[in-house]
Amino acid sequence: MATHTDTYRAAQNNTNLTAGSPPSPEPPLEKDFSNGYHLDHNMDTENALRKIRTTGSLSISPELFEKIYLSPQNKVAGDLRKTFGNPTPLALVGFLLSLSPLSCILMGWRGSGGSGASDIGAYLFFGGLLMILGSLGEWVIGNTFPFVVFGSFGAFWLTFAATLQPFYNAYGAYSTTANPADGLTTVGFNASFAFFLVFMGVLVTIYMICALRTNVVFVMIFATLIPAFACLAGAYWNLALGNSQYAVDTLLVVAGALTFVTDMCGWWIFFAILLASLDFPFQLPVGDLSHIIKGASEKAKAKEEYGA
Repeated sequence: MATHTDTYRAAQNNTNLTAGSPPSPEPPLEKDFSNGYHLDHNMDTENALRKIRTTGSLSISPELFEKIYLSPQNKVAGDLRKTFGNPTPLALVGFLLSLSPLSCILMGWRGSGGSGASDIGAYLFFGGLLMILGSLGEWVIGNTFPFVVFGSFGAFWLTFAATLQPFYNAYGAYSTTANPADGLTTVGFNASFAFFLVFMGVLVTIYMICALRTNVVFVMIFATLIPAFACLAGAYWNLALGNSQYAVDTLLVVAGALTFVTDMCGWWIFFAILLASLDFPFQLPVGDLSHIIKGASEKAKAKEEYGA
């Protein structure tokens, strides 16, 4: 992030331009904590602010952009990222306040259990509502990857909550008795629901590959979710086969342990984003990967420059 001194120098350099030599256009500022915060006592306030605004020489670095938005830096029309707040932390809160308790429940801590049915409200309003709102915010400011990730996980939490709600009759449709809850123990329900978890694992695998252009912590979130979804699917299939003890005591516990690691990575990156957004004097490292896997446009630009 640029310092106050850099802002002043940019403004000062702008005064040396002649009227016939307008400054060349630069990328718009994303998040600039320096503009308007530093004014030299020898410079008129209004004139200084005007010059600082028109320099256009300060922009967020690709590394910081990818930390704050969990997406490779891209260009969008207008000043949307300066106009609206960053929706990424909001979506992360929804994800973490849904998955963190569920991880503990799957591991059976403090006598918990029941596949997380006690937290349906959290899945609906934290996991569903906040992640969908965060996804829409990412869409507005032009961040495609987090928009898709947050939107799909918001839908996952809504689906999971709906499956546990008797109103939607997801398991009640399989019951052969007057009690809808008996459907939870049927082969049909358990064997069928497992396929949803399998393809969530496929989706997360694609996300993990795409995240290789962001940072290590974000990659770790998806890398731990892949085997977690595999264990959850295996648990439901074993329930369908009648191996309830193995499903509950082993596969669900392992899934909970894996998602607990996911939670820790999520809390780390959430804290890192908030610190960066508030321009704290210290930052948490997230393992930037932007310099390792170059984008196609970067490679094309480098090739043109080399050819010239």
